[in-house]
This record gives sequence, structure tokens and C-alpha cells, in this order.
Amino acid sequence: MNTPSNGLTVLVLAGTRPGVPDPMAVAAGVSHKAILPVGGTPMILRVITALQATPAVGRIAVCIDDPSVLKGIVPAGIDILPSRPEGPSASVLAGLTQFGTPLLVTTADNALLRPEWITEFLEKCGPRSDVAAAVAPEVTVLRDVPVTKRTFIRLSDLAFSGCNLFLFRTPAAVNVAALWLRVEKNRKHPLRIAWLLGPFVLLKAVLKKLSRADLCSRITKMTGAKAELICLSDGRAAVDVDKPADLVLTEKLLAAEASA
Repeated sequence: MNTPSNGLTVLVLAGTRPGVPDPMAVAAGVSHKAILPVGGTPMILRVITALQATPAVGRIAVCIDDPSVLKGIVPAGIDILPSRPEGPSASVLAGLTQFGTPLLVTTADNALLRPEWITEFLEKCGPRSDVAAAVAPEVTVLRDVPVTKRTFIRLSDLAFSGCNLFLFRTPAAVNVAALWLRVEKNRKHPLRIAWLLGPFVLLKAVLKKLSRADLCSRITKMTGAKAELICLSDGRAAVDVDKPADLVLTEKLLAAEASA
């Protein structure tokens, strides 16, 4: 992928849902999971450090509901945006409105993020894709992090876990963020989501006949944006800090890397 001459803009999602305290933050005695210490370092700072070390990255913006919690943690030169109460998809739409495309999106709990993963993702993105998501194939995750418990999406030709890394490459990608918002609004109603995606797609998924190409084709049909799943070569890219076991695993991986 060709990046802008002044570098790619990155949006880091770090907000919390209104009135829903994150159990990880509560357990750690902090207001937001984004500032939860991982190996002694607030995990959002780990994400920002990885982004700053990535050659293709220029501007970095953090999207959070209470900017004051980042005081003394986030280095100078980082933009702060208010997150949207509707959820991450609405925050991404707001980021696209403010910054345009291309826009790289990741999350504050992506504490293991590495510059080489971002570079690999960007280099593998096709020149004609409008939107892309980084994924780690199940076989790669189990090879590199055999003790992890991850949720895998199973297609007929690929089982994968998401890596919290998305590229909204062209203006057409805004339509995908809008679709994400519609799905997110119905997250407590699986039947509505199934109807939204289409009964034929649901049937193929149930019968385990939905392929990677089928899924991307359906997104294109619904949004007019060419979508792509990009497989990363390091299974650790699928590990985020979403539950206590993830925190333990992440700190073990960081310690092992530091002692190598």
C-alpha cells in the first residue's frame, strides 16, 4: 500500500461504554482499561510506542470518553478525540469524518502490537481494496501461542481470529463503518444481524460452506466497498487484553521477549 507522504493517520479506540464499567479496569483499580498496567506500562502507551516506531505512521489520535485519564500517560503530539457513546463503530465514523481516508484503526488493548505486524498488514493490502482487516489464522495462533483461548471465526477455507487492526483505505470504506454501526446496534439481537447479512449468507455459514471470498463479496454487495482479510504471519497478533487470562498471557509473552 502507498501511504501519504506525511504518513498514515491512526485512530486508537480507548473509550468505554457509558454506565458500563469494564471489569478489567475495576479489578486493576483504574477508571479505564486503556490505562491498565501491562508489565508496569499503561497498555495504551505500549500501543502508541509501537505506532510511533512504524515507518508508515504519521499522525496518531486517541479516541476516549474522558481525555483527563490520559494526562501524564500519553506523550505530546498525540491528538485526542471524544469517543461516541454509541460504541466503537460510531467513533470510527467520527474519525473518518475528521481525518478522512486512509485511516488505520486499532485498539488500546492491543498491548502486544508490533511495528512489523503493522508493516506486514499494510504491505499485504491489495491496491484495489477499500477496507481491510488483519486476521491471524487458527493454525498460526496455535503454533505461536498454544496456551491461548481465542474465539475463532470458521469459514469453509479459513479459521481465524481478529487482530484489532483495520485499514479504511478509501472513501468507500465509510460505508463499511456504517454497516458495522448497524450490526453493533443489534448486537443483542442475533436474528436481526442474521437478517441484516442475508439468509443465504447465514445458511452457508451454518452449513460451513461460507468461504473467505463469499464473506468479502457479501460485504462488497452491501456497501459497495471491496473488502479484504489479511492474514498475518505471527499468531501473537491475535492476543489482546480482554480478560484476566489475557493479561497474564500478555505479560508472560513480554517477559519472554525481554529475556530472549
